[in-house]
Amino acid sequence: MSKKQTIEKSESQHNPFYFGRKNYQLMLVGLALILAGFLLMLGPDANTVDGKLDPNAWNEDIFSIRRIRIAPLLVISGFVVQVFAILKRNK
Repeated sequence: MSKKQTIEKSESQHNPFYFGRKNYQLMLVGLALILAGFLLMLGPDANTVDGKLDPNAWNEDIFSIRRIRIAPLLVISGFVVQVFAILKRNK
């Protein structure tokens, strides 16, 4: 067995976990982005005006930039960060 193989073997036995501290930090960032995106999607329904359901009314706020563009972008970016955190190699 060469010296390099011995060093690699001892290093692999030293750290039995696949994920390191940086991986978990990135996972928490991704989770925060996903949560923020879903929280930005919250709000009244299309038929809710002043907190009351009115089938004859229409609430235009469901088409706001916050709900249509920003919130889904945050959710998708959160999932991308999660994938990157899982695939990032622990040194």
